[in-house]
Amino acid sequence: MPLKKIENKPITIPEVKEVLENLNRELNQFQKRTLEYVTAFSKLKSDKAKELCSKLTKDFGLDVKTAVQIVNCMPESVEELRVFFPRHRLIEPEKLQGILKLLDEYR
Repeated sequence: MPLKKIENKPITIPEVKEVLENLNRELNQFQKRTLEYVTAFSKLKSDKAKELCSKLTKDFGLDVKTAVQIVNCMPESVEELRVFFPRHRLIEPEKLQGILKLLDEYR
């Protein structure tokens, strides 16, 4: 029986891992491969990832998609963090440093 789509929203890799681990049925091949991937690349627990995404959107005004991508990658420098912002959007260095400081609190 296929899963029913309830809503469409971006979620972090740790959240995907939690969903797949909590399915009460046998995983199909695609789901098994996805679980292997997210297990290898999860950098936080699901609850911490959700909390961090929430702080990035509320405290720094990031959109959810950008916050999710930042949490998935957990950049460690300003240069790595700049990748997540379009070239036409100028981000203040203080804001980038603040985001990195927040990320460091969750590492």
